[in-house]
Amino acid sequence: MRLGIMQPYFFPHLGHFALIAHTDRWVVFDITQYTPKSWMNRNRILHPSKGWNYITVPLSNSSISIKTHEARILDVSAAHKSILGKLSHYRKKAPYFSQVESLVNSVFANSANDSLVQLNVRGLIAICDYLGIHFRYEICSEMHLPLPERMGPGQWAPRIAGLLRASRYINPIGGRALFDPKDFKVRGVKLSFLDVPDFVYNTWPYHFESRLSILDVLMWNEPGLVRDAIRRADIVDM
Repeated sequence: MRLGIMQPYFFPHLGHFALIAHTDRWVVFDITQYTPKSWMNRNRILHPSKGWNYITVPLSNSSISIKTHEARILDVSAAHKSILGKLSHYRKKAPYFSQVESLVNSVFANSANDSLVQLNVRGLIAICDYLGIHFRYEICSEMHLPLPERMGPGQWAPRIAGLLRASRYINPIGGRALFDPKDFKVRGVKLSFLDVPDFVYNTWPYHFESRLSILDVLMWNEPGLVRDAIRRADIVDM
């Protein structure tokens, strides 16, 4: 079983979905200290003038004193309205704007509470469904795994992978320095990394910006092209 473990990011970039597509099981990692001003409550789309623009979900309790699963959205309706407003600049330019607008509406419309983790997971589900990506997920705070209260950044993944009897753990290649392959080997887990090539696409009449939210990618590209970009990712074994 190929395992992926990542924090619950807000409409993350293409590489996040490439990792999901290359795993059999996914753990939403929400049990450690929350990091304010992180990718968990914001991401980036094109700015209509130049560069990029944040889309953000403000929190009522953004603090390093809480765990990620305790993060609460300040005003779900206001956040929804703000994000649609920033996307609306591309209504007449981006060929798949209406599909992305519908995705965002569905994620926020089904918001039964103010949990940031739940909102972000609904976002992952909606995007995976749209792209036809298998997404078998579990939320770490609900799994009741026997884990120590404190561990180093590179220690959580081998411990969880061992407990879940994963045969392989796959991580984005940018995090390679965090891990020691020996920590996985002693648990019978193979450590691999996913290398996702840059996906450059046409955003005329605007200037292209790389590594933006998946919402930006989907506004300008039909799903088949996005799936092709995901398939081009390479697994690098350690």
